[in-house]
Amino acid sequence: MSALAGRRIVITRPRQQAAPFAALLEQRGARVIMFPTIMTRAADAAAVDRAIADLEAYAWVVFPSANAVRYFLDRLAASGRGRLPASVRVAAVGSATAALLVDGGVRVDAVPAEFVGTAIAAALGDVRDRRVLLPRADIGRDETVATVEAAGARVDAITVYHTVPTAPDAADLAALAEGVDAVTFTSPSSFLSFLGLLGDRARPLLGHVTIASIGPVTSAAIRAAGFPVHVEPAQHTTAALAAALDTHFASHAAGVAGDRP
Repeated sequence: MSALAGRRIVITRPRQQAAPFAALLEQRGARVIMFPTIMTRAADAAAVDRAIADLEAYAWVVFPSANAVRYFLDRLAASGRGRLPASVRVAAVGSATAALLVDGGVRVDAVPAEFVGTAIAAALGDVRDRRVLLPRADIGRDETVATVEAAGARVDAITVYHTVPTAPDAADLAALAEGVDAVTFTSPSSFLSFLGLLGDRARPLLGHVTIASIGPVTSAAIRAAGFPVHVEPAQHTTAALAAALDTHFASHAAGVAGDRP
């Protein structure tokens, strides 16, 4: 039996993206609490459409997230082009992002060994004096741009979607009040919005649960706010996060020193 059986696990990612992760946890017997702290919406199309019209000028298009894929491909389809030019190579930060591109009929030429934006330059090879398009969120990390520019590329970072806080309803808050075993965060924005939404209630709640982060960027935001990270998988995917939570609670049940409840 999975160590997650009966555990109450909170998912804070956008509701429209939470179902696959919830299914992974529920397969292990967890009781999933949906508490979306952020939502996404398309950015103004003008800048995206200009980049799409000029796609032949780019050597690479780098997708840092699954949301960047969704919103960019939506605009690509709306433009009438339908597909990226054959001359343009495509990089994806993470296996989930790459899988979504493949599902959309896009060839993926590079995925960095580490699923973080700052690792992308090594995966692109020689990009000196080449143009690179980076579709991203309005809160996209400047470190990714700086890393690729440091390799000699000319980077055009365009906003294809906005990340905004959402408001929990009474049922969401009531579910939290009943008690939880772990809260999962899959982006810095989901964590920071969690703090903002709960206000003074956030610190007491997080002080008595397992805090699980999908990867180092999210973990850095959590630690910067003064909280520990109890679970972070070696591979930065929701499947790995579910497995790491299972291992964590199995270790706690076995009485391993230092584990959280």
